[in-house]
Amino acid sequence: MASAMAKVQSATCTSDQGGVRVAGLDGETQVVFVIGDPIAQVKSPSLLTRRFAARGVNTVVVPGHVSPKDIPVFMAGLQSLRNAPGLVITVPHKQAMMDYCAEVTERARYAGAANVLRRREGGWIGDNTDGMGYVNGIRAEGCAIEGKRVLLVGAGGAGSAIAYEFLLQGAAHLAVHDVDAGRRDGLIARLETPFAGRLSVGTEDPTGFDVIANATPLGMRDGDPMPVLVDRLHAGQFAACPITKPEASPFIVAARSKGCATMAGLGMFKAQEALLVDALLHLGN
Repeated sequence: MASAMAKVQSATCTSDQGGVRVAGLDGETQVVFVIGDPIAQVKSPSLLTRRFAARGVNTVVVPGHVSPKDIPVFMAGLQSLRNAPGLVITVPHKQAMMDYCAEVTERARYAGAANVLRRREGGWIGDNTDGMGYVNGIRAEGCAIEGKRVLLVGAGGAGSAIAYEFLLQGAAHLAVHDVDAGRRDGLIARLETPFAGRLSVGTEDPTGFDVIANATPLGMRDGDPMPVLVDRLHAGQFAACPITKPEASPFIVAARSKGCATMAGLGMFKAQEALLVDALLHLGN
């Protein structure tokens, strides 16, 4: 089936945002929602819309604030919206989206979560680009992954994808810490099959690790606790965080004060932009 998203928009208008030519809205415009709860922190609507425009694709990305209890109603409505060929998902819906997929990629299967869905003839197909974006963002800051000992905090949808990618890209060992012991142990059990002997249970203590990777939303709200014991961080370690608002989370600020090299959330998303657009254009083709 020819994808409506692959249709090139011939008429464009000039945007003041970064000098990029943005496709004009018309009756053939395709709409991709990015959903989450909360949603105000996301940077993807404007960034991904400009990515589509740069490729000549008549698609806009818009935010949708959807609570967990309303996901079934939202997905039923989306099914009937024929010019909505894809969906981007953020906290806390990534694991729930697996139930709506007719097929998932290997990355999404090991993560147990999907952050991007694309419509096709047989139903939605799901992928997870979080891990690739996170690890590629760390690499972009000059930190090699191969042979490193990594402490990952958070075994949710994003954390699971990030765990898989660290190991796939050559981390020597990954320790997983999560306040939900069942979720932590479930992730370790899933990844033991492809990465036997390279996983363990972690704690809040970052001592002895090369990379400390926060994969939780801790720091988005005032009063959130730190994901690790930041007083035990030291120069020579690398700290990473997925949070984009604030631009530098309290964890990243604390890590920088200790002399750590860092990747803030926007670094992850910049690395992920092209991956998301590729997934939305090509999944299931």
